[in-house]
Amino acid sequence: SAGPAAECLADFILANREPILVDWEAFARTFAPTMGITGLRDHANEMLTVIAADLKTSQTKSEKSEKSKGNAPAEASGEKTAAEKHGGERADSGFTVEQMVSEYRALRASVIRLWTAFKGKIEPADLGDLTRFNEAIDQALAESVTRFTQDTTASKDMFLAILGHDLRNPLSSIITSAEFMLDTSELEEPELTLVTRMVSTSRRMNRLVGDLLDFTRTRLGAGIPIVRTDISMKKVIRDVVDEIAAAHPSRSIEVTGDAPERGCWDCARISQVLANLIGNALEYGSERSPISVDLKGDEKEVRIAIHNHGPAIALAEIKGIFNPMKRKETAGNSSSRGPSGNLGLGLYIAERIVNAHEGKIDVESTDAAGTTFTVHLPRVAAGRQ
Repeated sequence: SAGPAAECLADFILANREPILVDWEAFARTFAPTMGITGLRDHANEMLTVIAADLKTSQTKSEKSEKSKGNAPAEASGEKTAAEKHGGERADSGFTVEQMVSEYRALRASVIRLWTAFKGKIEPADLGDLTRFNEAIDQALAESVTRFTQDTTASKDMFLAILGHDLRNPLSSIITSAEFMLDTSELEEPELTLVTRMVSTSRRMNRLVGDLLDFTRTRLGAGIPIVRTDISMKKVIRDVVDEIAAAHPSRSIEVTGDAPERGCWDCARISQVLANLIGNALEYGSERSPISVDLKGDEKEVRIAIHNHGPAIALAEIKGIFNPMKRKETAGNSSSRGPSGNLGLGLYIAERIVNAHEGKIDVESTDAAGTTFTVHLPRVAAGRQ
């Protein structure tokens, strides 16, 4: 039952917070039966105080409009709000976002049910309080969901980073052992073929783990580090093409262009960009047509165009083609479908590396002309010019 009388909803919440919290706790316990009372109520009491204070604060028309969009004023102290703390702790406690949203639904229902029971009848004058209360709950929910999502995403990215790092040591051991067996030149068939396959597969796995680590590094805010040195772009391209051609002897890769070749770039990272883009062209291009790698440029930048013939990429997909883990669907290419389809990490990593070099990648794709990824790379960093 409700506690002391109250003239407005804000006073009712402050005077009856205990029955409200008991009601909410009973609901929360249905999906968190092992949590203690403190855990179930952790920030609810503080949120009720904030909501009541909000209800008593006058608002301009502009403030009402902003709050209806979820844009409440930030905390003056810069500290997390009670709702943000709640979202973070629910993420740490293993709640799902659906369970946390249900908590707010239960809190809303508890307050409105108890208040209407106390009032007996909702008068027109009470509608303003109800509107303000719903806005305050929605704002708190938005803050909690934002914090919950940020914290769970960061946890997942950290898990992937640790997993990728821990996978490198056993992979390196496999690669080193298999290469040693090949170097002895003592293997005969079928052992020679099997060990050769082990080496190539392990190297590919190592590259995939590298992409995973780069992905988590960008997601965790560190970015992809680059170390610039003076290098020959022609040599980088030729080395990458030779390596890929050896792994795909049935495919043709042509290198053209006579642009000024030297610049200040990270050799290993640019090799990674080229390997990812050429690998993408091999995967999605027609097997009957060659892949071309054309080097052009001027005194300010080099432009590397990787072209393949084949079905065009849809315009809607081009707009998000560098998004991480975006599945690419290319007409007529079954390799991109199903559970083993390409998740697009290679293109994402390539774009991030080029961006770290203060460059960009353009994409053009039509059925008639094929698909071209063009990498633009300034010869030197802006701060060194």
